[in-house]
Amino acid sequence: MLAFFIRRILLGIVTVWAISVISFIVIQLPPGDFVDAYIAQIASTGGVVATETADQLRSQYGIDQPLPVQYVKWMSRILRGDLGVSLEFRVPVREVIGDRIWLTMAVSFGAILVTWGLALPIGIYSAVKQYSIGDYVATFIGFIGLAIPNFLLALILMYFGFKWFDLNVGGLFSAEYRIAPWSWAKVWDLIKHLPLPVLILGLGGTAQLIRIMRANLLDELHKPYVITARAKGLSETRVIMKYPVRAALNPFASTMGYLIPFVVSGSIIVATVLSLPTIGPTLLRALIAQDMFLAGAIILLLGVLTVIGTILSDLLLMWIDPRIRLEQH
Repeated sequence: MLAFFIRRILLGIVTVWAISVISFIVIQLPPGDFVDAYIAQIASTGGVVATETADQLRSQYGIDQPLPVQYVKWMSRILRGDLGVSLEFRVPVREVIGDRIWLTMAVSFGAILVTWGLALPIGIYSAVKQYSIGDYVATFIGFIGLAIPNFLLALILMYFGFKWFDLNVGGLFSAEYRIAPWSWAKVWDLIKHLPLPVLILGLGGTAQLIRIMRANLLDELHKPYVITARAKGLSETRVIMKYPVRAALNPFASTMGYLIPFVVSGSIIVATVLSLPTIGPTLLRALIAQDMFLAGAIILLLGVLTVIGTILSDLLLMWIDPRIRLEQH
């Protein structure tokens, strides 16, 4: 177990390094740089940026140097805990994404809890009561959930919230708390605004996992060990919950590796529609502005979350499925 964990940690470190290289290269792929985007923005308002000023800006931000030099300097700062300075916001990246990270984590983990909390019991019921009315209803809802994009559901709920209840359901804070310092009142206001975005983000993954749970549990319920357990006189609840459900949980555990970063990166459109102050819209804005330090830090953060999620997924799989533990010896 310890050797397995150490191997995963070492592999994770190498993976994070590879992600940092790839993300840095991807950020540099679009033609031009931040200064070119800045000049184009000034030109759109009728202004002009002198060539000397553009060269001075490139020298100030260090983007006039060769790419390997830029990468080494960027990574050396990150290893010291310095994420650099955002080229667009002109403040340290840490300040730009500081509160957004915690808000994103609150929304993300809330969405994951909704996804698992709904998909697990519904998937079990749908498999145990195969071809029942409840199974058909769960299947229909699952297909609807897969067919409707999250951002469309967000738009629908915003429309009905405004039309029927005269409420602005966007954002994570009321107007008086958006720029206010943190307090218990602001935390309570955040808690009151969390259910809607959490529900919207969680429903998309719920529909998919319901289908996965149902299919895997149906496959387990027809295996000989289940028939043997019934023949020994075990109660139906114990027969189902002790072994088949545990074996069918493997897909839930294996999806943790991508579910955490997916909720962050995959919620960009939903977060934009709902005006959520999370990481997703910030990443989109940084990529458009070619803000390499801000975009690179966020992409690297998503990569680290993926690695952490994968390690947790592997450990959870070993705990759930004894067959995986035996393969490690």
